[in-house]
Amino acid sequence: MLQKFIWWTGLSDFLVGAGTWAGAIAIALADEPVKGQFVPLITLGTFLMMAAALLMWSSHDMQTRAPVFFWQGLVRLSAVCAVIYAVPHQLSETWEYALLGIDGPIGLVYVIGAMKVTGCSFFELLTGKTVS
Repeated sequence: MLQKFIWWTGLSDFLVGAGTWAGAIAIALADEPVKGQFVPLITLGTFLMMAAALLMWSSHDMQTRAPVFFWQGLVRLSAVCAVIYAVPHQLSETWEYALLGIDGPIGLVYVIGAMKVTGCSFFELLTGKTVS
């Protein structure tokens, strides 16, 4: 079940990357393009697609490739922490609280799942170890 969860959430991340590209293209084609947004958004979208591909790849040999989805879990949990800080300090939009309900559980499943699959501790996975 964890294998399929990782694979499908990885696949869905391609949509997020494509959406980021779409945002970049919309900014570039706007009547008054916003300078400094196109290149970072294209790069971020490509990075998100790379992460998606790595998640899907890691799901096929979870014991060996657990650090891939473990670190992706940490990325998602860092987004949760950022939202918890940013929204009350007017650094972000209120709608971003939705990330708590999406990225939070997914991040926890990735981190806890990696520890269960490998038998490794949090700190072992943090350093890329996969055999306990």
